[in-house]
Amino acid sequence: MPTQRVLLLMPPLTQLNTPYPSTAYLTGFLQSRSIAAEQADLGIEMVLRLFSRAGLRRLFTQVRKHDHVLPPEATPMLAKEQAYLEWIEPVVSFLQGRNPAIASLLSRPGTLPRGPRFRGRTQLARSMPPEDRAKHMATLFLEDLADLVQATVSPHFALSRYAEHIARSASSFDGMIAALHAAPTLTDIFMLESLHAHLDRVEPTLVGLSVPFPGNLYGAFRIAQAIKQRRPDLPVALGGGYANTELRRIADPRVFDYVDFITLDDGERPLLALIEYLDGRRPRKDLCRTFYRDQGRVLFADDPSVSDFSMDNIGCPTYRGIDLDRYLTILDSANPMHRLWSEGHWNKLTVAHGCYWKQCTFCDVGLNYIGRYEQTPTERLIGQIERLIAETGRRGFHFVDEAAPPAALKSLALGLLERNIKITWWGNIRFEEAFSPDLCRLLAASGCIAVTAGLETASDRLLDKMKKGITVDQTALVAAAFQDAGILVHAYLMYGFPSETIQETMDSLERVRQLMAADVIQSAFWHRFTATAHSPIGLKPAAHGLRILGPEFQGFAENDLRHEDRAGETPDWIGEGLRRSMLNFLEGRGFDMDVREWFEQRAPKPPLQWVTRLLKNRFIADNPRAERRMVWLGGQPVHEPAGKKTRLLLSGPSGDCAIILNHQQARWLEHLIGQCTPQATPSQPYPLLRNAQSSFPGGTTAFNTFIETSSWKKARAAGLLLV
Repeated sequence: MPTQRVLLLMPPLTQLNTPYPSTAYLTGFLQSRSIAAEQADLGIEMVLRLFSRAGLRRLFTQVRKHDHVLPPEATPMLAKEQAYLEWIEPVVSFLQGRNPAIASLLSRPGTLPRGPRFRGRTQLARSMPPEDRAKHMATLFLEDLADLVQATVSPHFALSRYAEHIARSASSFDGMIAALHAAPTLTDIFMLESLHAHLDRVEPTLVGLSVPFPGNLYGAFRIAQAIKQRRPDLPVALGGGYANTELRRIADPRVFDYVDFITLDDGERPLLALIEYLDGRRPRKDLCRTFYRDQGRVLFADDPSVSDFSMDNIGCPTYRGIDLDRYLTILDSANPMHRLWSEGHWNKLTVAHGCYWKQCTFCDVGLNYIGRYEQTPTERLIGQIERLIAETGRRGFHFVDEAAPPAALKSLALGLLERNIKITWWGNIRFEEAFSPDLCRLLAASGCIAVTAGLETASDRLLDKMKKGITVDQTALVAAAFQDAGILVHAYLMYGFPSETIQETMDSLERVRQLMAADVIQSAFWHRFTATAHSPIGLKPAAHGLRILGPEFQGFAENDLRHEDRAGETPDWIGEGLRRSMLNFLEGRGFDMDVREWFEQRAPKPPLQWVTRLLKNRFIADNPRAERRMVWLGGQPVHEPAGKKTRLLLSGPSGDCAIILNHQQARWLEHLIGQCTPQATPSQPYPLLRNAQSSFPGGTTAFNTFIETSSWKKARAAGLLLV
């Protein structure tokens, strides 16, 4: 039996409303193998130590001792110190959901001390319901304090992306060493106070640091430094998304003054191999996907005899040891889609590992987290859902897939309906044609409230160059299908793709404007294209018209590549115009403006009136020969005589309707609905439409006529799906 005690830590800072799932996944896996494992989120603990009466006292004391000229915003806030001290704990308690009664007080003008963040935001707040207005005001209150911290005593601090600038394009480890040689800042001290408390409590024999993003890297190394100063014999391992993408060629031995091991890709197998090594059951040279230092050299071990665990064998994530009630709701936007990222706890699960498409030229399709594709068996996924509901008491789920496959989501939705499991869920998809209007309605019935997906660009030429496998029209139709089902849609966008012209960027912005104005998508985000080292473009830049300018690899991180685009044109003013337009679109403003007005320089005119024409002609007739199964989402029909005919009363999620049919057709439809209704123990597969026609009174010809009638269309609209 393993004798190790593992402590898995999440360094600052990812989200304030819910834990990042990596430690939950790994803790659940290790505990399923009877290995003692505990977890802690030092990010939320650091923030709560800061945002307390005692924490703010320490902050204001340090600010007053600040030996540089204070920024202009700091002095008025110092004058309001007592008000900040009085309100900090009630505000935090309110944002944790513990003190809803003070919402009306917080939303009242003059209650909270106001700093720079409040400027220009009161108009937005006035349009919100009172509770949301209170959350927004409380958020601005915390953001003012965070800005004060960053401007005075802790320049690395931010409520997300903590010290991200140190890790961004850090080809050399020199910048990190310089940051670690500086004295710990106030927020560092808060983080390390939490760290030491966990080390004393757990007394681990192995510490694992999860670094999903650049903004977690500085905190991870500051934690590792503190551990080595206090317990130089305690092994420290670092892994996560940042390591998987940026540290694949690490060669600087100085890194291992702080950490003993760096693991790549999925952490389950490397962690288990590390534990076997520490138990004396595996030689160090046979570790799995792990860097370490030996006699001043960085070595990489990867035992070829072991393989990754399947999705059926990784256990169930667990949040045991993390107090979910301590997390904060942050409301900085009224946009309903953006609120999903900042409000409330979401249990995290994975429908499928990797990406089933894995062809996009800008993506790390060759790396394990994308390239190794495997679905989680539906029965296992539903079992995980039930376990997390029982453990957390929360019924909100975020499926954190690279791209959840339509077939797997269909199977999940049917499984949830059959077992009558009530959850709310959202996740990432591709804009596939397989997401038909009926499949979207099925997903909505199972609890889906939102999807995110990469549109990238509204240019078919560029989509083809990206190998996205979608078209602009197809994307709009799929998004409209989700929207019709009541599911929110967020689109990821990029600009500056190789060979992209200013005209194509403007065309994309105009099409995005039309999609959002028509409420087909509810939110979006633009980011500038970056050539990454492990993507097809980064591996063969010349083939895509790029010349790589740097940075020169100096032994630490390697991912973002500076480049020159020989065929495209992306001046800096383009990015600012896209940013400004989207900030307004997200709040429902500016849809009636010419998109060229968002830019400070002259821009070409884009095409108009695209989405209206496209959506106007999107009727799809039912095809009896299609391989579609029938699912009924409503209750059982009620029949009553209507003269020589029968009236069927149908109650579905879209409302009630009455259908008058002859007796034989009514009996056929009633029987069919019974076969199509999700049941706890299905006795047979959901019937195919083409098989149902064989039992229709009058045969195939009569059936083909029937599916063109208003009675059939009413049943379909009420909740009879073809999926």
